Amino acid sequence: MKAGKSALRAPKQRPAKLPGIVTMPKRTWTFPAILATAALLILLGCKKDVPAVSPNVAPTKTAEVAKDGGWLFTYATPEGAFVTADAPEQVPEVSRGVVRAIDPKASPQGAQGSTDVLVVDVAKLLAQGKMPAKQVSRELFETQALALLPPGASSILSDRPNDPDAGASDDNNNLNGRQAAVILYGTSWCGACRTARQYFLAHNVPFMDKDVEKDPTAAKELQKKAVRFGVATDRVPILDVRGRLLIGFDPKRVEALLGDTI
Repeated sequence: MKAGKSALRAPKQRPAKLPGIVTMPKRTWTFPAILATAALLILLGCKKDVPAVSPNVAPTKTAEVAKDGGWLFTYATPEGAFVTADAPEQVPEVSRGVVRAIDPKASPQGAQGSTDVLVVDVAKLLAQGKMPAKQVSRELFETQALALLPPGASSILSDRPNDPDAGASDDNNNLNGRQAAVILYGTSWCGACRTARQYFLAHNVPFMDKDVEKDPTAAKELQKKAVRFGVATDRVPILDVRGRLLIGFDPKRVEALLGDTI
């Protein structure tokens, strides 16, 4: 090899690629791209955390009822009236399962458009001394309180006669442009249903007559209401009286719910 001339250069060794690593090509950043990226980072940094619960949703209120806490207790009588007692011991045993508890020191219930009430099982309250109350709609309370009582005159659906249309009468809706105060869910063969129809006609109570055997829509409508209120539909009639369900026909209970309508 001649002096002054360098030896042959060996090729440059590139670093070996590690398995699983992908070499990304270099990117040339332009000034507009830098500005857009900076703006995006600023927006992300200013984003507020989303609350877990919407501030417009009020938390569910709970209350603990004490036997000797000065509460008032409203229960259903066998006649369908609702009576308020000063102490839980005054509630009759037949009515103790579903009782409205009222705190006289609290603001009047129903404020801000709410119709919910507090409900307790007085039998458990007397045994335990105190218990949490359930918050339900007033319609649900009144329906379940009345459902605890022995049913009014009624027919068991499983006792359907062989000739169900014997002695049946046509529907006797007497609305004449008026809004129904009662919806009667019944059958053509039920004697108590006929008695109820005659009662409403005689007292000029606007009602709708729906046959749950002949009208599938009426049957589904009743079932939906029964599920909502937690009552059985094994007998007829079932009366929807201003949004409350009555099992069987009892004129005193009907009159108590209708009030001045009769």
